[in-house]
Amino acid sequence: MKQMIKDAAILFAITLISGLLLGIVYQVTKDPIAKQNEKQMQAACNEVFTEADHFEDLNADGPTDVVLTAFPGQTIEGAKAAYDEAGTLLGYVITVTTHEGFNGDIQFMMGVKNDGTLNGISILQASESPGLGARADEVLKPQFAGKNVASFEYTKTGATTDAQIDAISGATITTNAVVNGVNAGLTYFTEVLGGGSSNE
Repeated sequence: MKQMIKDAAILFAITLISGLLLGIVYQVTKDPIAKQNEKQMQAACNEVFTEADHFEDLNADGPTDVVLTAFPGQTIEGAKAAYDEAGTLLGYVITVTTHEGFNGDIQFMMGVKNDGTLNGISILQASESPGLGARADEVLKPQFAGKNVASFEYTKTGATTDAQIDAISGATITTNAVVNGVNAGLTYFTEVLGGGSSNE
């Protein structure tokens, strides 16, 4: 009986010390991680809106019914307004998480000008297959830049219009996920933020 009590006390002490150590590690690393994430987000904003001088968070409350209804596999995480040095609104940077990736969520930011032109996308987080889905950064990103269309679709036979995106060979699930995510972002831009005046 005494041995059981002793063992239980030792186990409790180990658990308590482990919990305290984890709490200390969390407190020590929390701020550096938050700062690193903020730097990554700022770099992504600058990448998709190079002409912007500064960005202001719109404090979006999350996805809307419009986005969720049309794109149930996507989440709009938030949006920032992009301004030039004089304070003129240039467009928006929208953060999207697509839940349709082959190996999990893919999160990216997309910059959209006031007229609906997509500056491009910047992938923040992805865990796709090396050599296939992981090539989204290399293969898909350049195809979205400078396009002004209502929505995109992917093709396996070669893009012939601005609205078509060439699929990554052997990674159509990843391609489809990113395309759907971009389309969700464009829907959010037009239906929620009220942007776009010349989509064709």
